[in-house]
Amino acid sequence: MVSPRLPALVLTALVVSGCVGTDDEGAGEASAAQLELDNLIRVTRTLHEKFTGLAADMPGDDLEWRPMEGVRSVSEVYIHVAADNWYVPAPLGWEAPSETGVTDDVETFRAYQAREMSRDDMLEVLDASFEFFLGAMEDSGEELDRVVVLGTPTTVGDVWIRAVVHLHEHLGQSIAYARTNDVVPPWSR
Repeated sequence: MVSPRLPALVLTALVVSGCVGTDDEGAGEASAAQLELDNLIRVTRTLHEKFTGLAADMPGDDLEWRPMEGVRSVSEVYIHVAADNWYVPAPLGWEAPSETGVTDDVETFRAYQAREMSRDDMLEVLDASFEFFLGAMEDSGEELDRVVVLGTPTTVGDVWIRAVVHLHEHLGQSIAYARTNDVVPPWSR
């Protein structure tokens, strides 16, 4: 679960900076929660741009490259990210498009990420999955503290935080894969 001190720290920073008044504590807490969600959405939009830009720049011949046996290939990483973007919102109540076949059943996630796709299809689903994921995040503003049980109890807001951290892990992996194949990320040029 999200640390109960995090919203208080954010709220304190906002009050000190003059961004939030102290007249109505409830309004200040709501503003802090909205600020956290807005920041996650902003970061996820940046991740969307970086993933889709890097995937588009990877030559087709390099999509099957993997650093060693038993590790995801370049295209498998992008398909995994798309599968995760479809899956993560599902147990929270946002249904992925039916054509994905992804539901709140983890087996549908596993089946999706095992698909083989053409380069064009991979690029299309990667982009569409981020649009879906971002839409679910944007719709969740009033539900960040709603408790969901995903093995153990957690909150909608905490799931978004974990998902964004997971995306960063795979962006780092994708950058390493690209540079190993002499592809410079578009934002580094």
